[in-house]
Amino acid sequence: MNIIITGLQWGDEGKGKIVDYLTESADVIIRAQGGNNAGHTVITGNDKYVLHLLPSGILWNAKTNVIGNGVVIDPAGLVQEIERIETKGIAITPNKLLISDRAHVVLPCHKELDAAREAALGDQKIGTTKRGIGPAYADKINRCGLRMADLMDREFATAQITRRVAEANAVLALHDLTIFDAGQVIDEVLTAFERLRPHITNTIPILHAAWKSGKSLLFEGAQGTLLDIDFGTYPFVTSSNTTAGGSCTGSGLPPTAIDAVIGVCKAYTTRVGSGPFPTGDQGLSDFLHGLGREFGATTGRPRGCGWLDTVLLRFACMVNGVTGLAVTNVDGLDAYETLQICTAYDVGDEIHTLPPADRSAWARAVPVYETLPGWQCDTTSVTSYQQLPERTKSYLNRLGQLCGVPVAFVGVGPDRKQTLVVP
Repeated sequence: MNIIITGLQWGDEGKGKIVDYLTESADVIIRAQGGNNAGHTVITGNDKYVLHLLPSGILWNAKTNVIGNGVVIDPAGLVQEIERIETKGIAITPNKLLISDRAHVVLPCHKELDAAREAALGDQKIGTTKRGIGPAYADKINRCGLRMADLMDREFATAQITRRVAEANAVLALHDLTIFDAGQVIDEVLTAFERLRPHITNTIPILHAAWKSGKSLLFEGAQGTLLDIDFGTYPFVTSSNTTAGGSCTGSGLPPTAIDAVIGVCKAYTTRVGSGPFPTGDQGLSDFLHGLGREFGATTGRPRGCGWLDTVLLRFACMVNGVTGLAVTNVDGLDAYETLQICTAYDVGDEIHTLPPADRSAWARAVPVYETLPGWQCDTTSVTSYQQLPERTKSYLNRLGQLCGVPVAFVGVGPDRKQTLVVP
């Protein structure tokens, strides 16, 4: 079975955990969009891994991992990530990791341009990770980007990097920011590229051959639906299509190859960075931060936390074609006596059951809540869905009803074993 794993909120939903759980029955694991602005945390026993560009299947033996054409790659960053994983005794061979030759390159100057643009926005800043993702995607759309295939020819790559660094320096100089030495950038990028060269190939025919031969493909989404460049809370979004459709365009596999879409959400809502957050709740944020939870895997920033928002989830399930929900972090609500679920927004006395496109409406959106009783007991030691408290199951059932999609998996802790399958 070929499955897309996609986030249904603002990222950080626990996709890495669900991907890791499903990887056992998969043959190929694919990243198809985003860059090292993603941070997927996988915990197995006493080991914790934070992955940024590498697919989560890299932690398993005998699995093929693909970084697809839709990803933007920081070569030096990827080399550092590979070397960090290898120090833990996990070998990353050319057969285990394949990198698309059509994937675009993030240059060091892209990061500085990212930071400069964010600073210029002042109190309207997006809240990017400043990893150069947006500028790299902008170059791709402007048809002036560099792809991994372009680095194969050192002379061509040198000329193109020199040109791009000069263009970036002209912008950075206007803001009295760091000016880059083209020679240093060329050396950094091409040195990292040589380390990656054995992994770089045309991944599209390889993926098609795997599909046609009946192998199981698992697509690991990055970020979340509400950060999608088309469907998210624009302009507070990322620069790629984070929805299920992005898995196809970012890998070269057609929609007809997909059998199921698992949408991952937390039992509550979180977001990092700027932008609207109607159900944000400071009390819930303080409680979860006090437990040492909800800090960004990539930035370490504390996440804003709030009650479950099914206005957003309903829309996310719609645009992704979700066939089953994976609800994570259920144990984060164990201590609460009463729980709230947002079922609609009241925007100027007009009820919205789907998120508005009008950005001015977000400032006036008042959540309409439904209150449910909490279960007030520890769920982290539960080993099957049937063992969950009845109130927990009622909460999950109501979530599924409001989204119009059944719950398929439940997470009650960070470990691989703390994933429950719903019959």
